[in-house]
Amino acid sequence: MKNNYLERILTAQVYDVAIESPLELASNLSGRIHNQVLLKREDMQQVFSFKLRGAYNKMIKLSPAVRKRGVIAASAGNHAQGVALAAQRLDCCATIVMPETTPQIKIQAVMSYGATVLLHGDSYTDAYERAMELAKQKRATFVHPYDDPDVIAGQGTIGMEILRQHTGAIHAIFVPVGGGGLISGIASYVKRLYPKIKIIGVEPVDADAMYRSLQQGRRIKLAQVGLFADGVAVRQVGEETFRICRELVDEIILVNTDSICAAIKDVFEDTRTIMEPSGALAIAGAKAYAARENITHQTLVAIASGANMNFDRLRHISERAELGEQREAVMSVTIPEKPGSFKKFCAMLGTKSITEFNYRYADPKEAHVYVGVSVRNRDEVLKLISSLRKGGLNTVDFSDNEMAKLHIRHLVGGHAHEIKNEILYRFEFPDRPGALMNFLNNMSHHWNISLFHYRNHGADYGRVLVGIQVAPEEKEDFKLFLDQLGYRYWDESKNPAYKLFLG
Repeated sequence: MKNNYLERILTAQVYDVAIESPLELASNLSGRIHNQVLLKREDMQQVFSFKLRGAYNKMIKLSPAVRKRGVIAASAGNHAQGVALAAQRLDCCATIVMPETTPQIKIQAVMSYGATVLLHGDSYTDAYERAMELAKQKRATFVHPYDDPDVIAGQGTIGMEILRQHTGAIHAIFVPVGGGGLISGIASYVKRLYPKIKIIGVEPVDADAMYRSLQQGRRIKLAQVGLFADGVAVRQVGEETFRICRELVDEIILVNTDSICAAIKDVFEDTRTIMEPSGALAIAGAKAYAARENITHQTLVAIASGANMNFDRLRHISERAELGEQREAVMSVTIPEKPGSFKKFCAMLGTKSITEFNYRYADPKEAHVYVGVSVRNRDEVLKLISSLRKGGLNTVDFSDNEMAKLHIRHLVGGHAHEIKNEILYRFEFPDRPGALMNFLNNMSHHWNISLFHYRNHGADYGRVLVGIQVAPEEKEDFKLFLDQLGYRYWDESKNPAYKLFLG
């Protein structure tokens, strides 16, 4: 095997800073999905993530003369803390370049270890490019977060520990994937000794660089990445990690934001610890795999990779966790605008609990109600919708409608019948000072904003829903504005939630 990773992992020096993290049974989750789920608790490391393993193993192998010139790293946070802690232990200077979207808790943690922090750009790629410039200028060593054999070997010690801690059969090990360092290290060790154990990577649907690269047989570069799971928000995986994953990884599973939020709740219920989104990825992947394969009584290991969570993100996570667990459904129900209709509607729901109800009078004949209902599973949602439709109530399921869940629930009752030439767009941008004003400053002053909804969700990015009056002859100018703005956007003008509640 190229680079002889088995030897590298066996001789890796990580335990000056790392502990052998526990491999714990998630009893509640195991009971729910009818498989034994074991959590590798890397959130219990000193820096609350696995990243200190690879960083220290890399840096301790540098000569004293090289270490004296200092090290530089680029990171969204967890690798930064690993490098900063290693530098403190090895008495060398560390400069960390972090994206401006990095949660404050991670910035403060890095500074607490004595490292210098520079904020640059909106993504890891921006920070990486700046860090490489600085490394060249200062003749310092760049400590790569994933695409380095010593870093990969340091992370691979997790695989070594799993096999030592659990001597029974393991069906699969689930690993969060950003640049690929963690899964490359674990796969290099486990597959060498037990090739039948599946190594399954897990990525968010909007940050799926490894999934796409493996599908296409080459490293691809994403035009943009979602920032919710900021620890894995990587536009392109590493060369060495891609090579290893092509050879050793069985598959990559993709999960959405709701599934990640549900997994955070799962871990909390079993451990009373709150994972960061990327830290819960593997748990979400294990659940999705068990449901897809319809397996029972198997041992599934999931890497709980980090717990550097901003407290103000919890509101957003708790709001989405029930949807991710499919224990809540949100829908639009059209009922006659006459006395007794609401009572009839509630009677049709039976004993189900209403979690949310939004309504405002808008039409003398019919009422559009935005409603949330507690359910036990997806089948129950489908049966409920079928029952309501059979009862003569037009029902639209919004459980997978991102705009409805983020915005419409806060805007119900906003019909504006006199508005002409209105188009509706949803935008996402790095939530930092000036971002919203930049959006408004770039918009043509003669375009009227007819609807605007922004809510701080405690995430690393802002979300805005905007209705804009744009005359047909100005559509080309508007398209140019969108392209120049540089923010992610979605045309929601044909979204049924818009037609029912706002159009």
